[in-house]
Amino acid sequence: MRGLCAVLVVAGVAACTSSVPDSGAGVGFDDYDTYLSEKQARDAELRAQRSGAQTIAPPSASAATTPEQQTARDAVAAVRGTGAGQQGRGESVPAGIRNTSPNAPDLNNPSISDEQNFEAVSARQSIESDAARRRAQSAQYEVIAPKAIPSRPGRDAQTPIEFALATTHPVGQKTYRRSVLSTNKAAKVCAGYTSSELAQDAFLKAGGPQKDKLGVDPDGDGYACGWSPVKYRTIAKRG
Repeated sequence: MRGLCAVLVVAGVAACTSSVPDSGAGVGFDDYDTYLSEKQARDAELRAQRSGAQTIAPPSASAATTPEQQTARDAVAAVRGTGAGQQGRGESVPAGIRNTSPNAPDLNNPSISDEQNFEAVSARQSIESDAARRRAQSAQYEVIAPKAIPSRPGRDAQTPIEFALATTHPVGQKTYRRSVLSTNKAAKVCAGYTSSELAQDAFLKAGGPQKDKLGVDPDGDGYACGWSPVKYRTIAKRG
């Protein structure tokens, strides 16, 4: 009875155990030898197809060329510099044959200066001739003397700078006649200008310093709203 149970247990364990796959069978085919034989057969078939294929010969040079094809060929040859009678880029030109490539520089161009070439300059000039040439050029120099700046047309009034340099009396010295009434409005009118320079310019354009139509020079010194000519006179003395 015990022997029968042992046999049943062994049989049950064997039934539960999965079978080990054959590692030599490969994946997707029966075995590796079969795979190699099939591969060799396919390769032999492909070689046979290639050997029996018809070879397409390139078009002969004598074949008829359409005008469009010839234009395209000429354009390519012009870009490469290999057209009829031309050398390719980088190819040497045989003696006696001129390179007509559009990329070839013309070293005989007379418009290119050779003044930086010592041999070329020394061949046609000496130190003495160069000195004579420089003296001739210096003799042609024309010195233009400076001229006074012309006055602008339609402007008779002086600028504040011109007035400062044309006068010598100090600030506060009464030089021109003024009305007593102009003193009362001077402060209010001067407040309307952003600077005394602008006030002096407007004062001169309005007939100053002889007349004070704006009421900005009540003391009659010719200087409006506290403007002073001292800075311009000082610059003129230093210059």
